[in-house]
Amino acid sequence: MRTTAAVLHEVGKPLEIEEIELDEPGEGEVLLRYTHAGLCRSDLHVMQGDIAGRLPMVLGHEGAGIVEGVGPGVSRVAVGDHVVCSFVPSCGSCHWCATGQQAICDWGAGTMRGPLPGERWVLRGAAGSYGAMCMLGTFAGHGVVHQNSTVRIDPDIPLAHAALVGCGVPTGWGSAVNAADVRPGDTVLVYGAGGIGVNAVQGARFAGARHVIAVDPVTLKRETALRMGATHAVAEAGEAQTLATELTRGVGATAAIVTVSTMHAQVVTEAFAAIGKAGTVVLVSMAGFGDVTVSLPGTVATLWKKTIKGSLFGDCNPTTDIPRLLDLYRDGALHLEELVTATYSLEDVNRGYDDLVAGRLVRGVIAHDAP
Repeated sequence: MRTTAAVLHEVGKPLEIEEIELDEPGEGEVLLRYTHAGLCRSDLHVMQGDIAGRLPMVLGHEGAGIVEGVGPGVSRVAVGDHVVCSFVPSCGSCHWCATGQQAICDWGAGTMRGPLPGERWVLRGAAGSYGAMCMLGTFAGHGVVHQNSTVRIDPDIPLAHAALVGCGVPTGWGSAVNAADVRPGDTVLVYGAGGIGVNAVQGARFAGARHVIAVDPVTLKRETALRMGATHAVAEAGEAQTLATELTRGVGATAAIVTVSTMHAQVVTEAFAAIGKAGTVVLVSMAGFGDVTVSLPGTVATLWKKTIKGSLFGDCNPTTDIPRLLDLYRDGALHLEELVTATYSLEDVNRGYDDLVAGRLVRGVIAHDAP
């Protein structure tokens, strides 16, 4: 079949809207009709060349949709099921899945190349074989994905909101609840209050943090963070450190979570300085693979027992945590609809990314049935 997709052909250029051809689903594969896709900054990193991907590539890795076909051997989902796409697949049997760390499943190693397992190139266009971002390519009307990238959800959950739980929500939420291990009474700093940072705020408050300080120069994002549970919101890191010190009577923050748009050495240094003894810095943001973004005094880490750690997907296990987060949404304990600043058609995807770069979005969503 054929479908319309947003394709990156060249780094530094806008996405191109074109028709591409999809294979029928093979062994273990699923045909999805994507209904919604989130505009995540990771796709922008590929567009800008910070993260190298094999081009051409259909971008989009946060999304939800409905199963329209299944190949042989599919057991996780059936035709008609509503699903959220997990941007990291979970095979269930590699060392990492077997030890409860699905976020670093070995199947994730090929996500920036684009084929499905077994070197299955299921997308084709005028430029030949196309890859799919994170083996998903949610910036398309339809996609063929492996069942290990799908999580079945209850059909009463609006897919426009469920789509966000494929990447940004668990990445932020889990960075606080899992990676930072926030406890009741803690003081938490969140550097960057965009589509991931506001969910770190939500996670920290849900975990019982007494003080949650959001740090972002953009007024819209500070205001959103306050609505999502931040107790304080400031524009710059020096003010945040002073505030954390005052609120804790000199102890310092328990945890600092770095979710800025692009990782850089200064923000890591600022986060490291703001945490107190035995505090933890959680690194969620990304930059180029060769960029040195951590340069810290190791003796301070030793003597004050400070920890610096990375977190992917919020250390979540998608097969269990995506339904769990949607249950919290259903119960009113997790905000999803309020995260969406604007909705776009697929043809307006480049305008959406322009808005993201300009600071006009917390989260933008593509609705594939939008006019």
